[in-house]
Amino acid sequence: MARGGFPGMGGGANMNNLLKQAQKMQKQMEKMQEELENKHFEASVGGGAVTATVTGKRELININIKEEVVDPDDVEMLQDLIITAVNEAIKKAEIETSSQMNKLTGGMNMPGMF
Repeated sequence: MARGGFPGMGGGANMNNLLKQAQKMQKQMEKMQEELENKHFEASVGGGAVTATVTGKRELININIKEEVVDPDDVEMLQDLIITAVNEAIKKAEIETSSQMNKLTGGMNMPGMF
């Protein structure tokens, strides 16, 4: 093999720079992931009747239900509000994660990173 590294790869110095950039990006991604995992995302539905809070790990950590929404004759509506609130909070977490990832990677699609 020639001294310049792999043919067509631009030489050893460029490869070292590429590796350093990749390591820097990996550290930034790890830091961003940790920050996002500790962040809380909240969604309210039904005019604030039900509020759900999830973490960046998509773990439900709180449900707040206003008393006036609790109707023993209409449990199904309350269940629907809870499901909708939780799903909206999870969606907010996913959108934020995707947005932060795109900022870091410049829009490169890197499946399986988050």
